[in-house]
Amino acid sequence: MTAMSSAAASSVSTQNQDWLVGNPSAVQVAAALWIGSVGLLILGLQPVLLGALFNEHRIDLDMLALVATAEIIAIGVGSAVAAMLFSTRHLRLKSAILLVALAALDYAVSFTQTSNAILLVRTLAGVVEGGMVAVSIELIARSRHAERIGGIFIALQTVAQCLLVFGLGKWIIQATQAGATGANASFLVLAVVSLVSVAFAVLVPAEYGEIPKQKGNIDGVLTLRSILALLSIFAFFMFVGAIWAFLEPLGGQNGIDSQTVAFMVSASLAAQVLGALAATWLQAHIGYRAAILVCSLLGLAASVVLSISPTLAQFWAAVLVIGFIWMFIVPFMIGQTVDADSSRSTALLIPAAQLFGAALGPLAASMFVVGDDARAVPVFSIGAVIASLMLFGLFLIAARRRLTKDVA
Repeated sequence: MTAMSSAAASSVSTQNQDWLVGNPSAVQVAAALWIGSVGLLILGLQPVLLGALFNEHRIDLDMLALVATAEIIAIGVGSAVAAMLFSTRHLRLKSAILLVALAALDYAVSFTQTSNAILLVRTLAGVVEGGMVAVSIELIARSRHAERIGGIFIALQTVAQCLLVFGLGKWIIQATQAGATGANASFLVLAVVSLVSVAFAVLVPAEYGEIPKQKGNIDGVLTLRSILALLSIFAFFMFVGAIWAFLEPLGGQNGIDSQTVAFMVSASLAAQVLGALAATWLQAHIGYRAAILVCSLLGLAASVVLSISPTLAQFWAAVLVIGFIWMFIVPFMIGQTVDADSSRSTALLIPAAQLFGAALGPLAASMFVVGDDARAVPVFSIGAVIASLMLFGLFLIAARRRLTKDVA
């Protein structure tokens, strides 16, 4: 009897060496991460898709900004609500329903007659996309190597966005030449991607299981450490969002034409892919503290460069650095939230903190913009990075005090 008990304990230990609960196969992990990647495709495609709607005079510039912000915020809300309130049972059915719903909403853009209708459809799409992101984040939160799985997730979604951006550029041109509207054709591509991805929904785990709770554990989202971690992430992505939204006017004020800026954006996508791949490779070799500190200092340096009338080469360097750290830092932020909250509840809110920061950063920066003068934006970004660093420093102090208390 003792031998059987020992064998059973050994089996459980083997099953859980990589996971806090459950033991998903590599195929199941890949399928779950792909569901969330489909939900985040829009982040890389918004400039192409909304630009096509603008060029077809279906939305004006003000509505373009509103649609972009509303969908990003809706993704954050959807991911937070799904992660915090919905169970992780019947995941295959839920994933399939979300994918079909997103396909229907993408296709529905073809039937929108007004800019307000487009706003409504894309906001609803954002909520659905957020639910899909939660499928991936819930899995990552159950891994004992959350940074590594998070790095794979970031790399997967970034590569998918990059490939679709270049593919959709050709699609829009061909559709326009054939007499169709480029925007409708592009959203149709997204709808097809969602429908094809239903095949992956049957491969995700049937359920994840509850994350084991340690007896006497008082960790959670509402602790000081968790709040400081989420606020530091939010502030960092305010910096990224502000710079990215105003990149073209910033280029224009420094004598850089819009075509060159567009090329910089494309090159930045490649830098983002490199950042995601580098993070996946390095996460086992460097701690989140060093990674976040270095990324923040690089972001600060890039913002300073953009604020002092940079040369073309300096502008290029700043843009590529921001693109690289944008994706490189995310897996290490997962490590930060896991350290802040061993219950993993805070890690589930990372997408919401990032997306809210990226969406509200341009809005906050615009309060300092006078007319067409965007020179205040890099200054705002400097402030956002400094705020993120200060919050990160407070987080480290709080984490150290907790460690000291636990040891005592």
